[in-house]
Amino acid sequence: MSHNDNNGLFRHIPSVDEVLKNPAVQSLLDKIPRVLVIDAVRGAAAQIRDDIKSGLLRTPPNTEPRNHLMREAVTRAANMARLNNRPNLRRVLNLTGVVLHTNLGRAVLAKTARQAINEAASGYSNLELDLQTGKRGSRYAPVEELLTGLTGAEAALVVNNNAAAVLLALGTLTKGKEVIVSRGQLVEIGGSFRIPEVMAQSGARLVEVGATNKTHPRDYRNAITSETALLLHVHTSNYRIVGFTRETSIAELVSMGQEFNLPVMSDLGSGSLADMVSLGLPGEPTVQEVVRDGSDVVTFSGDKLLGGPQAGIIVGKKKYVERMKKNPLTRAIRIEKFTVSALEATLRLYLDPPEAMHTVPTLAMLSAGRAELEPLAAGLRNKLTATAGDKATFTLVEISSAVGGGALPTAEIPSWAVEVLPWEMTVSELASGLRKTEPAVIGRLQDHRLLLDVRTLQPGEEDALVRVLTGVLRGGAAG
Repeated sequence: MSHNDNNGLFRHIPSVDEVLKNPAVQSLLDKIPRVLVIDAVRGAAAQIRDDIKSGLLRTPPNTEPRNHLMREAVTRAANMARLNNRPNLRRVLNLTGVVLHTNLGRAVLAKTARQAINEAASGYSNLELDLQTGKRGSRYAPVEELLTGLTGAEAALVVNNNAAAVLLALGTLTKGKEVIVSRGQLVEIGGSFRIPEVMAQSGARLVEVGATNKTHPRDYRNAITSETALLLHVHTSNYRIVGFTRETSIAELVSMGQEFNLPVMSDLGSGSLADMVSLGLPGEPTVQEVVRDGSDVVTFSGDKLLGGPQAGIIVGKKKYVERMKKNPLTRAIRIEKFTVSALEATLRLYLDPPEAMHTVPTLAMLSAGRAELEPLAAGLRNKLTATAGDKATFTLVEISSAVGGGALPTAEIPSWAVEVLPWEMTVSELASGLRKTEPAVIGRLQDHRLLLDVRTLQPGEEDALVRVLTGVLRGGAAG
């Protein structure tokens, strides 16, 4: 048969059973579930039919069509089966320079936090058992004392994220009543959720005061009525208003709250236990400072500047926190054992603040200086040049990293990156190929360049990065 006789190839496509009996496919069944292998074989057959029909697949001269199509079916099925067997949630090497990258899971957990999760997953735990009394305990107990000790608050509660923390606090303390907040603090958080919408869901009635750029204490005072239940301060952690501005401080709100017997709540969002100024970053109010200023309730995230797992942390006056614990909503948004274990391990690191700067990955990455990162970037460039210098140009460039996660939006952190300019493919094709590798690699596309910011490259990841990048540049499946 002529190798151009495409229509005649259809009858030589091997059946699913024939492909499954092939030794190479049989070996896959030892590692990959049978259902995925069968789906891959069927998918390979459908792909082959489409390629024959479109003229993309032909039999080479002097080649037996059936043997050729069997090899095609086996190769394609094996590749599909391996891809289908990969987890949907996969490891990613973050070379964007964004430390708290929301799309990549935000904070990298400390080694002790990862170990704690593994310990909790390996067997049973005393999640809700008091080992001293043998009676039922609280799942919040392992972290409550740590949180109160570290922040100076009277009580603490942890739920599954900060939006839930705000929802619970407002729903418990203000349902059906008015909450006064500055118009300039009505922020939109990730996923297009906005503070007014969260407030509406809680049952609170929003009262906006002031202007976008200026809100004075008198604006709050003039809005207080018999229906007012709470004064709310929202830290604008994901944007900044500069210039002709005036913001009413928490201390001013607390003074007013005491005068009118109203609680003051502060939503810190990306709340930190560490002084960001000491890391060379713009000032950010710490949880401890806000508690000292007198806020009755403070809410913040666990997986942002704290550097822990996703969680919504509530600290404050005991009489308010205890009411929240009794709210039926608390059970719906409660944390599970992995969050408890990882958060406890993370908080324990803060008991030694200087050591936390090195052991909490978020703080370590944010505090890394340009002089510290330059040799790391240079070493990476040299390795890439040695393995793939005939496929791309690798150049050391100065760059600015970002905090990310809706925190410190104006901070530009000096860093170093390796610029990659491929010769045989476009930068977009290279970036696309790197997203398909194992592990996947995400860099920064900028001005038709791929930039690999080493600030967010984790210890021990360099060899994997060199392997997968070299593989993609050479046209291989570097998985």
